[in-house]
Amino acid sequence: MMMLGTAGLLIINPEATVSNMLDASSGAVELCISLCGIYAVWLGILEILDASGLSDKLAKLLRPVIKRLFKGVDENVHKDIAVNISANMLGLGNAATPYGISAMKKMDDGSGVATRPMIMLMVLNATSIQLLPTTTIGLRAAAGSSSPADIILPTLIATFVTCLTGIGLVLLCGKIFKRKKQNV
Repeated sequence: MMMLGTAGLLIINPEATVSNMLDASSGAVELCISLCGIYAVWLGILEILDASGLSDKLAKLLRPVIKRLFKGVDENVHKDIAVNISANMLGLGNAATPYGISAMKKMDDGSGVATRPMIMLMVLNATSIQLLPTTTIGLRAAAGSSSPADIILPTLIATFVTCLTGIGLVLLCGKIFKRKKQNV
């Protein structure tokens, strides 16, 4: 549909179509450049956390929650999960990705099937509680918003609800599939 729409616009009004495409692509490049600063700062902070040992302390702080949600996961995976969750809480999904991948690799049992802890990590990444939605605030600031941080409270409420719903659904589905296996 996109190709048909673009082709139609090129036939009907080629000058405006090409002009709008070029404007949109230059706007996207400008936005990416403006976000690089935000990501550089927060990625640097995450590296400092890791190098200083604070990520280990963060893992200890989150250990009760992580142990409860990720039953049967090795202790050395907890640090990756903790940093992943904390980066997501700061609204830095891209910064959380390397730690999430590392945790997934460590949790992989080689069967080719996602385990319950792997599914839980994916759900937590998709629905993470955003204490400080830095990327969205940065996007709003780059777009010229007069008060880019006005979204903090609504974002906190919405992400809290979705995170709890996601965790509940993973636990519920886990119980349902466990019962089905027992009945078979």
